[in-house]
Amino acid sequence: MSVLSITFHCTENNIEEWENYVDETLILMTENLMDVEKYILSEVYSEYIEDGKNYNLLLMFDDHEKRGEFMESEMKNISEIIEKKFGQEVMIFTTSLNPKKTRF
Repeated sequence: MSVLSITFHCTENNIEEWENYVDETLILMTENLMDVEKYILSEVYSEYIEDGKNYNLLLMFDDHEKRGEFMESEMKNISEIIEKKFGQEVMIFTTSLNPKKTRF
């Protein structure tokens, strides 16, 4: 198993528009990803975030190769689409997670 964590940080003045985008577009895009075995889309609560709001998309792949392919193609496309629509108002951070032990 190979996991990718994608965090989206939305600035305070675009939260409503971003939440609509998540509900209407991001979920549908995620549902249509071919190599994603499972996913979790979450609102992130943190007492350290005062300006804006974070959302996280946790994607699970069969292996590192599928995750790498996703990063080279799909992630690039998703980032470009979001940047075109929201500019600097939504920042995207990716983190590759390599599980040492799992239990689902």
